[in-house]
Order: sequence, then structure tokens, then C-alpha cells
Amino acid sequence: MLEFTRAVPVGDEERAEYLAFAKAVAVQAGLATLPYFRTSSDVMCLENKASEGFDPVTRADREAESVIRERIKQTYPNHGIYGEEYGLEPGCGLTWVIDPIDGTRAFMSGMLHWGVLLALFDGKDPVVGVLYQPYTDELFFGDGMHAGLVRGQEERQINTASLDALSRATTCTTGIEWLGQAEQAKYHKLAESAQLNCTGGDCYLFALVALGQIHIGLDGSLNPYDIQALDKPHTAKSRIQCRNVLHRLLFVWQFARC
Repeated sequence: MLEFTRAVPVGDEERAEYLAFAKAVAVQAGLATLPYFRTSSDVMCLENKASEGFDPVTRADREAESVIRERIKQTYPNHGIYGEEYGLEPGCGLTWVIDPIDGTRAFMSGMLHWGVLLALFDGKDPVVGVLYQPYTDELFFGDGMHAGLVRGQEERQINTASLDALSRATTCTTGIEWLGQAEQAKYHKLAESAQLNCTGGDCYLFALVALGQIHIGLDGSLNPYDIQALDKPHTAKSRIQCRNVLHRLLFVWQFARC
């Protein structure tokens, strides 16, 4: 399990190097998933890894994580690695956190709301994070100071939206069945006050938060590999504003009274 420690210092040049590496490796891993996308369950080797319920995994998940792990070991052999499929390999205090396919249910269903997540964790916070959707060729990235989107040959800065009223907000959640009754009640209270509420999306809905298309993303029952690549938002009482890129947030009503 990934644990919090004292933060390992990372300079600006190192941060830029790590972000460039994460972007390149996420794309490579994403391309490894495409031969299995929109194929049969036999071709993608679909399995249920849960003893109770349904937690799907495919050959694409495992191959994508293997691609990332191999590249990390080649380039940063003293760094740690923590991935959904193959667990933790401790290192120097800097740990690469991998979700090879966030949204495997969408992947196995031929839907587009999935992506490769890769982040570098310094023991306290994510240093850099990327999300790559290979079918649409969209690479979202952030380093806590800047956020951007690369699609094809075009790269541009992205910004979250700023609103002065919750009544104008669009919310989205992958689902609320993972939440307890108290959290579900808070969600419904929030949803009643929003302009539009959408369901479904996994990591991709938070890319849309970063892009300013969706204002509030909500999810719960998450693991470190679900959230590390998705940077922390900033909220204020008088507005809904996420300054940084991509973070899965279990939104509670306490600070949402805009």
C-alpha cells in the first residue's frame, strides 16, 4: 500500500523532466491497449478479479502496466512503483503510481470514458500527473502549476471554469452506489441545487473538469492509483473554481453553499 512520508524535494528542472517522461510513457502504454479495445471478451481476456461483486481486468490493463513499469525501471531504477495490477515496489521515496486503464468497465463495453493514468508521488503530494485517452488521442497533463491538453500536433493550456452560483453548475459522477447513505444524501442535496447532473465518466469526467466543461466532479471509494494522476482542486466559498488539473473529489456539501 502507498504510504505518506516526508516529501522528497523535486526541483523545477526535474519536475519538467518527469512530466515529459510521464507524457511519453502514458502514450506508449495507451497505444498498447488499442488492439484490445472494442474486441470480444475472449480477445481482451476479460476476467473478474473480485471475490465478491464485479471488478473487471483485461489483458490490456496488464500489458499497459507492464509497459510503464519496464520504462520506469529502465529510466529511473531507484524510483518506486505502485500499480493497480502488480502492486508496490518500494524505492527512493519517489513513487510512480499507475492505473493502466481507469474505467475498465467502459473499456470492456466499447465506451470512451477511460484512460491511462500515471503520476509521480513525492511521499506527500503528486508531483506530476497525466491522463491519456488513446482512442481519441487526448493527453491531459499537469504539474500543480500548469495544465494542458495535447491532441495530435496541437498543445494548449487548459483552465477550469469559474462560477458564482451553484445553480449554474454541471456536476458529474461515475456513480453513487459506492457511497454510504450519508454521502448519498449529501450528493442528492448538491444535485438538487445544480443546473445539470451527469452520470458516468471515470477519469475522463475529471479531464472535463480540467477543461472547464464540467464544474464539479464527484467520486468515492477510490484507491491511490485512481487519484494520484489527478491533481488537487481549489475551492472557495463564493465560487466554484478548480485552479489545478484533474482531481477526483468526493464533494461534500459543507463548503458548496455559493
